[in-house]
Amino acid sequence: MKPIRIERALISVSDKKGIADFARRLADKGIEILSTGGTSKMLRDNSIPVLSIDSFTGHPEIMDGRVKTLHPKVHGGILALRDNPLHREQMKKNGIKPIDLVVVNLYPFRQTIARSGVTIEEAIENIDIGGPAMVRSAAKNHAWVVIVVDPADYDSIIAELSAGDTISFETRKQLAVKAFRHTADYDTAISNYLSEVDR
Repeated sequence: MKPIRIERALISVSDKKGIADFARRLADKGIEILSTGGTSKMLRDNSIPVLSIDSFTGHPEIMDGRVKTLHPKVHGGILALRDNPLHREQMKKNGIKPIDLVVVNLYPFRQTIARSGVTIEEAIENIDIGGPAMVRSAAKNHAWVVIVVDPADYDSIIAELSAGDTISFETRKQLAVKAFRHTADYDTAISNYLSEVDR
């Protein structure tokens, strides 16, 4: 598989450590940045050009943010096979633009349930839905998309882009494996909690 160029990135993170610097370095390379809610605001506050996800999809975030990235323009942009003529035709027909880099880390479920006195309602609101869906979509399509779930990987991504303006298949595969492990651990924490808590 060939290295890929990054033209568009979607950033939606709960752990915002290092994200402003990472996003600025992406923007400096001419990469368009899409973002959601709090992440979008933080990037704007740091003078980083960003397009909100509702502007990108043409649909507002609804239900207190429960539904914001579960949209064909997001998942179509992530999951499309770039060498498939039918996929390209459907992207054009539906106004779907490719998303080449997905940077997501999930709602802090473990940190929430570790707090003294947390209610099950609070815990449930910290079960991420859109985040794992984007992570899994990008990891599944790592032939064409880079998935980053760990801030510790930001510097290596920038270094690889700086060296050749592309991200190798080997890097994409390693990050996909890490991403699937990330969502598996997340779901395990949720299932363990729900199996033990009384409602």
